[in-house]
Amino acid sequence: MSCWMPGCSALGVCWGLAALPITCLERAKDLKTRLGVLLHKPELGHRIRTSSKLQLGSRHRDSSREALEWRESFDQLLKSKSGVMAFHTFLKTEFSEENLDFWLACEDFKKTRSKTKLASKANRIFEEFVQNEAPREVNIDHETREITRKNLSGATSACFNEAQAKTRTLMEKDSYPRFLKSASYQDMTKQATSRGISKRSHT
Repeated sequence: MSCWMPGCSALGVCWGLAALPITCLERAKDLKTRLGVLLHKPELGHRIRTSSKLQLGSRHRDSSREALEWRESFDQLLKSKSGVMAFHTFLKTEFSEENLDFWLACEDFKKTRSKTKLASKANRIFEEFVQNEAPREVNIDHETREITRKNLSGATSACFNEAQAKTRTLMEKDSYPRFLKSASYQDMTKQATSRGISKRSHT
């Protein structure tokens, strides 16, 4: 005996299960499996999305609370990973992120222990950030540039100290105050402040 129509198992129009052809029963099992997967996937997806949102929300709350500390000093900002990321994003809007990238490269450079790696890293940093018409040339004076060039001949972990200090001062005096006044930073501090008020009102 044959089914009234293909896929009839889902519609309940077969004439008795015992009389059903094997192909129809196999279709029914396959359809049941597929329906089961489809029914469970949205629920699983919802759980994953909810978990991700909770984690992101937690990170966002932490960084917004931390943001209040960034206005205490430029050092406080540079100590915070979230602060460095937020400041870097701001500098991109001003097309001056190379200053922070150079400062970070120098910090990483100081941790290098191998003399061979120290020399190769020093040359890469100099070519990328310091030399005249470098791809990401930082804004330092000619004298500092020449001092740094001479330091390369006997590269040590301190060979960029002067150039790094000049770049840091430039960011602290120029970009940092504008960052604190930026809309993105103001939003972060408002969120942190409002959460603090909300917490106090519930205690």
